[in-house]
Amino acid sequence: MSHRWARRRPSRAAAAGCGALLLALLAPLAGCGPAGPPAATARFPDVQRMLDTRARAVERGDAAGFLAPVDPRSVGYRERQRAMFGHLKGVPLADWHYDLDSTEAFPLPAGGDGTRLAAKVRLRYRLKGFDTAPVHAVQYLTLTERDGRWLISSDTDGTAAGRSGTRQLWDQGPVRLVRGRYSLVLGGTSQRARLTDLAHRVDRAVPAVSAAWKGKWSQKVVVEAPDSVEGMAQLMGSDDPSGYAGIAAVTTGEAGVSKNAPADRVIINPDAYEELNDLGRRVVLTHETAHVATRTATTPATPLWLSEGFADWAAYRGIHRKAALTAPELTRAVSAGKLPARLPTDEDFGFKAGADRLAKAYEGSWLACRMIAAKWGEAKLRAFYRAAGKGVIPASADHEGAPMEVATAAPAGSRPATPAARTEARPKARADRTDHAMRSQLGVSMAEFTRQWRAYVQKQLAR
Repeated sequence: MSHRWARRRPSRAAAAGCGALLLALLAPLAGCGPAGPPAATARFPDVQRMLDTRARAVERGDAAGFLAPVDPRSVGYRERQRAMFGHLKGVPLADWHYDLDSTEAFPLPAGGDGTRLAAKVRLRYRLKGFDTAPVHAVQYLTLTERDGRWLISSDTDGTAAGRSGTRQLWDQGPVRLVRGRYSLVLGGTSQRARLTDLAHRVDRAVPAVSAAWKGKWSQKVVVEAPDSVEGMAQLMGSDDPSGYAGIAAVTTGEAGVSKNAPADRVIINPDAYEELNDLGRRVVLTHETAHVATRTATTPATPLWLSEGFADWAAYRGIHRKAALTAPELTRAVSAGKLPARLPTDEDFGFKAGADRLAKAYEGSWLACRMIAAKWGEAKLRAFYRAAGKGVIPASADHEGAPMEVATAAPAGSRPATPAARTEARPKARADRTDHAMRSQLGVSMAEFTRQWRAYVQKQLAR
């Protein structure tokens, strides 16, 4: 929703991690780890041992040990790594690990001596007191074998092929920490006032979200506040900051994991966030905090209109404003006789949907959840949210008993579904599941709910 400020979340396609999304959350920071040791580790055990030794050096605060496997001929890279290690000072690390995922991850530039590998390495780390499971970040490293030792020569050779990896805050510069009652905010050293303000706002958002969600969650939120939108893009594993213009904050994580859930991060775009008024900042941070709270109940089956609408409903709960003020774009559309014919689709939330379409998607979603809370009660809204993300597909769905967006074995004696057929089946399976959840929790079909929602939008926004 626009509310005269910019705050948008990434599309489902861009956000999916390991085939599952967290409320449209991007996954470079918290993707799925390999189920077992990857083949690359088995082929190159010496490389993994080198990475393990380097990780232990980080945990011990041993700068010499951390720099030992860095190629001395790569002077610039070595100096950047020395600086990065210094920036970690004061960051409350619980643990730090590297996993070798693959060794042919990008085209290596011509030249160089010795055997070289284009390695994809996964960093896993936890922050003490906040993360019960690690954040995952991908690095693309050039490894060189020289005199029987594996050395790290570069972390930029994959950039030309779009393999730049994720740049953490400590890769970008010195890091300042501000702790709140429920929050930990990390950012640049020159922005203490902004970091302190973020911590205070998140500390107020956590109780508000707990009152709206009622379910069990950690009630701890880690916020990363880079100094620039370029820094935000690097945290998201992107080389293109233009994709985040106007987006004040995003939340990262992994969907539908009830145990050992990967860590969440709320990442701030300083440019867009600074443009918000006081109410805008309150709404944005409460919205993102709601995504952290509801993540384990959100699966690929959860429609975006529900996950985004619930987060906005939680953010506006207790704020008494006319609906037309909170939903200006949809209000203009209704006044022009363009009442939406359907609930927002996932495509309506895409980065490329356009600002007007995106705003109306958020506003319509908020009104849908607002209507449920008003007509059926807040408890039913929460129950419907949980039911919509449950793993059991109704019998009418095409992928009975299987999680959404995951390939399943075909029944005995049948021909496997083609990729196109599976793709076409997914929206229907999810729609069937949402309809099933709606009937069981609200007592109406999706078609009837849509009819009531359209009437509600008309009544709330008509001038």
